[in-house]
Amino acid sequence: METPDTLSPCILVCVIEPQSGHCFGCGRSRDEIAGWMNMDRPQKRALLANLPDRVAKLPVRQKRVTKRRRIAAARDITNGSA
Repeated sequence: METPDTLSPCILVCVIEPQSGHCFGCGRSRDEIAGWMNMDRPQKRALLANLPDRVAKLPVRQKRVTKRRRIAAARDITNGSA
């Protein structure tokens, strides 16, 4: 049974940063994500303790340039807001 100190840290972002190999959302590596269910409580706790530092070291993820963002940016430029 999962307890609050061993719940999965997944926040459904699930994008791996290529250089570090860690997820932008939870900070785990692919191997750690895949092996989570097989880890015992002490292993999970140890990993959970390291994740805040890992996530803090990840570069800021750039947002996608969607059609909506392009339109908004064009409006800002034509209205002199940019």
